[in-house]
Amino acid sequence: MTLVLLALILWIAAWWLNVRLANSGLSHTQAVRFGVPLIFGLTILVVWELVVRGLAVPLVILPPPSQIVARIASEVPTLWADFVQTFVKGALSGYVIGCVSAFVVAILADRFDFLRRGLLPVGNFIAALPIIGTAPILVMWFGFDWQSKAAVVVVMVFFPMLVNTVAGLQETTAMQRDLMRTYGASYWASLMKLRLPAAMPFIFNGLKISTTLALIGAIVAEFFGSPIVGMGFRISTSVGQLALDMVWAEIVVAALAGSAFYGVVAAIEKGVTFWHPSQRG
Repeated sequence: MTLVLLALILWIAAWWLNVRLANSGLSHTQAVRFGVPLIFGLTILVVWELVVRGLAVPLVILPPPSQIVARIASEVPTLWADFVQTFVKGALSGYVIGCVSAFVVAILADRFDFLRRGLLPVGNFIAALPIIGTAPILVMWFGFDWQSKAAVVVVMVFFPMLVNTVAGLQETTAMQRDLMRTYGASYWASLMKLRLPAAMPFIFNGLKISTTLALIGAIVAEFFGSPIVGMGFRISTSVGQLALDMVWAEIVVAALAGSAFYGVVAAIEKGVTFWHPSQRG
């Protein structure tokens, strides 16, 4: 119980420190903005370690962070092969195909009103379908390699990207569109110079949502059939072997990959939409 008491004291001390930093006059500085979440995250890890060891929690219930880190260090080649199979081949390829095709279809739906009226309700219906039902079908259609995982990702990211892009293209006001017509601008000139730039925050919102959906879709699809490599395959087999430290190692790699992917898209958004009030702070 000594370790549990130490964990409680550490949690209270870290909470007090974070409150002081967040409410201080330096709260808007870069050091505090990065320091507060860093302290919070490290506190969670240390408290997790102390509580698990203090209460002697079995490995099959919850392994301590130190054991997860040790497993990651000892399984780097396996984790790398799983990362390449799931993220690079499955999630990333499906993300690119799904988002690009959704963008093209959104432009067509904006150009032809009947497409927008007919496609969006169908898109809402398909987006509501559970992945656990569609993934096995796509795996049977496209085989057990990464192509079926990419197909699942395409289905998952296509309609969120489509809906956000179509909504963004409708963001400009009627007065702005009338002004472009007054200047004699064609549809494509108005699209490229007015409506597409105004839609960029919506487009990047769809891209950011799709980063998480892509990785989730690829991992879940691997539960229904995969070669002997991949994050979903490794999680499924490790659970059956009660190797919970390996399961958590895969979860950590997936979380880091997903966060980095989201961060890259957010950084690109900041450079492209620097003019938007949300980026100017």
